[in-house]
Amino acid sequence: MIERQMELKRRYHRKAKMRKLKAKLATATGADREKVLYKIKRLSPWWTEASLTQKHNTPKAAADPAKEKKERPAAKPKAEGGPKGPPKPKAEKK
Repeated sequence: MIERQMELKRRYHRKAKMRKLKAKLATATGADREKVLYKIKRLSPWWTEASLTQKHNTPKAAADPAKEKKERPAAKPKAEGGPKGPPKPKAEKK
């Protein structure tokens, strides 16, 4: 379990660092921009600048209406005794 916690901590730290670097990248110019891009590539080699622009420029109105989540009706209260209802009385043996 210790290994899992270490992996999760590493992953969360990496995500937080990427958020900070992406915010810096939005305002950086020239040599600073190249340094930030180098750091991002070191953290995530498959990351591209195009993925950054695609994510933020996509308007929500253009989203596919077929993929929208449908609202579920309110849950019914559960019957007593589990999903099948209350237990039935057992027949007596002779």
